[in-house]
Amino acid sequence: MRLFRSVTLLLALAAPTAFADDTYQVEMILVRQNAVPAIVSRAAPEDWAAGAQRLGNDSQRTPALNDVVSKLTASGEYTVLMHKAWQQTLGEAPAKVAVSEGQEQFGQFPIEGTLEMKLGRFTDVTADFWVNQIDANGLVTASERLRQDSHTKNGQLNYLDNGHLALLIKITSLTAPAPREAPEVVPD
Repeated sequence: MRLFRSVTLLLALAAPTAFADDTYQVEMILVRQNAVPAIVSRAAPEDWAAGAQRLGNDSQRTPALNDVVSKLTASGEYTVLMHKAWQQTLGEAPAKVAVSEGQEQFGQFPIEGTLEMKLGRFTDVTADFWVNQIDANGLVTASERLRQDSHTKNGQLNYLDNGHLALLIKITSLTAPAPREAPEVVPD
């Protein structure tokens, strides 16, 4: 019995540490690359947010990447379609959120999509967004789609390129200490 306890203790100590659920700020910027021709796909499905949690007003945050948005807009190479920031809990289990922009018509938005995130050594991100053309009757007639899987580094701005549409995303822990800045001068 004593040997069994010792082996169990050794296995617990040798097992890789798990990433606990923690609070993060997620900020995303959806852009259209003006020099790349738009690729129009099928219209977005009516169940575009299936299985995703809708962001509540209490989770919305003030975006911090306004200087990046200004630079993108000033370059003339990009059109900023959506810029959102929110707070949510992330962990080893995938968390999927629905993000939208514009007025809802029959369950569809001019811009709509989901982000699925899962913490690990890097954060795995699956982005699935549609930029919709909506007719006078409120029906989606055509869409542009961004579908991208990526491993992103937390605390850094990551660029997910999908041809004519691209996503910039930054995932920052709200509880982990900020990394220290490197000294300007290294002492001898």
